[in-house]
Amino acid sequence: MDNQIEVIIKNEKGRIDKVLNERLANHSRSQIQQWIKEQCVSIDHKVIKANYKVSSGDKIIIEIPEPEELDLVPENLDLEIVYEDDDVAVVNKPQGMVVHPSAGHPNGTLVNGLLYQVKNLSTINDVVRPGIVHRIDKDTSGLLMVAKNDHAHESLAQQLKDKTSLRKYVALVHGEIPHEKGRIEAPIGRSKVNRKMQAVIEGGKPAVTHFEVLKRFEGFTLIELQLETGRTHQIRVHMQYIGYPVAGDPLYGPKKTLKGNGQFLHAKLLGFEHPTTDASMVFEAPLPEIFEKTLTTLQEKD
Repeated sequence: MDNQIEVIIKNEKGRIDKVLNERLANHSRSQIQQWIKEQCVSIDHKVIKANYKVSSGDKIIIEIPEPEELDLVPENLDLEIVYEDDDVAVVNKPQGMVVHPSAGHPNGTLVNGLLYQVKNLSTINDVVRPGIVHRIDKDTSGLLMVAKNDHAHESLAQQLKDKTSLRKYVALVHGEIPHEKGRIEAPIGRSKVNRKMQAVIEGGKPAVTHFEVLKRFEGFTLIELQLETGRTHQIRVHMQYIGYPVAGDPLYGPKKTLKGNGQFLHAKLLGFEHPTTDASMVFEAPLPEIFEKTLTTLQEKD
């Protein structure tokens, strides 16, 4: 059935929401928790609670409720659609734009713009995130893949989980990194000091970031980064952790920094396998104008 998911537990252990989150690549943990709250999840015809711990052999049935009608207003935000076909779209998100609506950002988001320009979007995610397979921060610019139907969404989400998609970023960071390349492997979780921030913490989710130096300036380094995982604020947290915070970062950077429209971080390259044709798709977006101007200014000072 299209509105039912069946999961059989093998050797997994722990809370049901955590286990289902690991097994169901195309559904967020918050979505799974909502299904449990709405009594849509059962084992042996018995509705289970969020604190249920799975056992080997458990046959979990999820009855997916009919998607709610979106209470979102399509807005003409003149999005830069880099590519579009019947299954996917690739958009170049500007700095300052939130990806999907939330309590503090009910409109003016990428989703509002997609509903106006792209129209057909997948329904797998919750009602305020149609088509959204992955996100980048409000003040990070660059490329995002968007799913136009549920088949495409499942394929793209699985590629992210399997780490077969390609995501490269460019960042300008404080300090002059002495080595040419590096690999940062440090677990990330919510900060215990500031709930708005993430941090490298014991027991956090595994996170791996690769970087390579592109150019050094006086007091700054331009680097290219490739994500192996996709944790919230991953690049920003990892670069702060090793002592080279992203320039312009209001959360993780120093107070004295370069002026811009937030952090100097750009999702430059995006690659994935097309959900229907299996063709290899690779897209690249140029740096925002303010990023280019800042690099020119730093070059002139050297």
